[in-house]
Amino acid sequence: TGETQLVFIANSKKLPKKREMLAEIEAALPEVTSIMQNVNQAKSSLIFGDETFLLAGKESIEEKLMELEFDLSARAFFQLNPFQTERLYQEVEKALVLTGSETLVDAYCGVGTIGQAFAGKVKEVRGMDIIPESIEDAKRNAEKNGIENVYYEVGKAEDVLPKWVNEGFRPDAVIVDPPRSGCDQGLIKSLLDVEAKQLVYVSCNPSTLARDLALLAKKYRIRYMQPVDMFPQTAHVETVVLLQLKDK
Repeated sequence: TGETQLVFIANSKKLPKKREMLAEIEAALPEVTSIMQNVNQAKSSLIFGDETFLLAGKESIEEKLMELEFDLSARAFFQLNPFQTERLYQEVEKALVLTGSETLVDAYCGVGTIGQAFAGKVKEVRGMDIIPESIEDAKRNAEKNGIENVYYEVGKAEDVLPKWVNEGFRPDAVIVDPPRSGCDQGLIKSLLDVEAKQLVYVSCNPSTLARDLALLAKKYRIRYMQPVDMFPQTAHVETVVLLQLKDK
């Protein structure tokens, strides 16, 4: 879309010479349509803190993917290379066998990109994410794209999935797209308990992927695996893996 968002992450709300700096940015970088500030005072490896506010422009930017439109807030996750992201989702589509009657879980859903890309191919999509802004974006994106068979909830995947199952919901297929740390071990246990027929793992870290696949091998066998070069000339690779429930 040509829109760019700039986010300052600081340990306080104060920014020295803020007005002058914003004026210089707007003059030098007209493609920047959103300037945000996030406050993170924690001494940890986490990049973002909980508080984000607008400095200039719009609060979100828009990106297009798979003929769909997505609003992106500062803390919401979105793949940075939209061209290869479409290739990545095409590999997910190759991996899944969908008839239109399935219920699909989009774990670590972010702004809803994967689930909404497949919403027209299934009966129902449910997604969860720990970032409230991501879920707000996902709901708004579904409305913008005219998608009605989706449901989103704020929370950890390892907590939300068992809750849904206890309420009577049974997924036929699950897509997990976790951070570099891989799936939480509580989610691995839930996936093994739920026994969805198809499980697609989208990984950005081969080492945690190998760890999690070894655990999932108790009940699943690998049917399909395809790496996708997300950033050429770098070591970053995404991997799409289809796991199929073993016969009992």
